[in-house]
This record gives sequence, C-alpha cells and structure tokens, in this order.
Amino acid sequence: MFLKNMFKSMFFGIPVGLTFLDTFGYVARVEGISMQPVLNPEARDTDYVFLSRWAVRDYNVKRGDVVSLVSPKDPNQKIIKRVVGLQGDVVSTLGYKNQYVKIPEGHCWVEGDHTGHTLDSNTFGPVSLGLLNAKAVAIVWPPSRWQQLEAKLPQHRRPISIANRH
Repeated sequence: MFLKNMFKSMFFGIPVGLTFLDTFGYVARVEGISMQPVLNPEARDTDYVFLSRWAVRDYNVKRGDVVSLVSPKDPNQKIIKRVVGLQGDVVSTLGYKNQYVKIPEGHCWVEGDHTGHTLDSNTFGPVSLGLLNAKAVAIVWPPSRWQQLEAKLPQHRRPISIANRH
C-alpha cells in the first residue's frame, strides 16, 4: 500500500512540479562577478535568485530589469544581465564595434553591472528577445540578503534616445 501511494504521489506530483517550474519560475545560483554589487557583492558570496518565467512570457521587459537569458556566445550557457535598452532606443556602447547602436525591433541591449568584468551586449551586440527566459525578481539566499530586485538603471547607462512605446 505504501509503494502504491508513493507511486501515485510521484505520478501526479512530478508533472505538477515540472509545469510549475516551466510556467512560473525557479531558483537559480548566480555565479561570477558580472552583476556586482547587486548580486554576489563579495567575491566569496553566492546569491540565489528567484527567476520568474511568467514575468517575461510576452517579452514585456523594462529598462533596468535583471533578466536571465541564453548566451548568444554559447547556447548551452545561461547568463544574467540588466536590460539597458529596448527596441528603437539608441544606446552609447562601452567598447562595442560602433559607439552608438539603435536597437533593432525584437531585440534589447543587456549589460552586467560590473563594467569591464562582464560579457554582455558590448561584446555581442543587441540580443533577441527570444533568448530571454526569465526575470530575476528577488534574492532568496542567503537569508541575510533577502530582497526584491528593483528595475533601475545607473544614470550614466540610460539610453541616449528612448523609443516611444505604446
């Protein structure tokens, strides 16, 4: 009887759990220093964030959002960056092949917060919105770092020209 109940629980529980993870979100470990000081402020610390898939289901992201995406350089790797510009915006780049870039339709410009210690759009250019898979909404571990992540941009990284979005 015990095995039958356990099997029944697994039979229903696993699909429900996978549906939740696939639809709503999951917790992920943030590695590296590219998002310092917001994430992993001390090199020895590792933050875990809740990534909301639901928040990007319609590619409805804002400037300043911290997002998880498939790396344009390595499709087997997920990276976490901040959205600096949206389609139609003109951004001043930091070492990209062009000093100014108008972001094409269906794309965004992402950067790590730790300028000079990150592989981001300044390396690979505008990113297709289709590569976005989640928005980081909160730091959930360690407990001393519990906090929601705000959508904010440093003043010096605001787009030069902002597209009108309706």
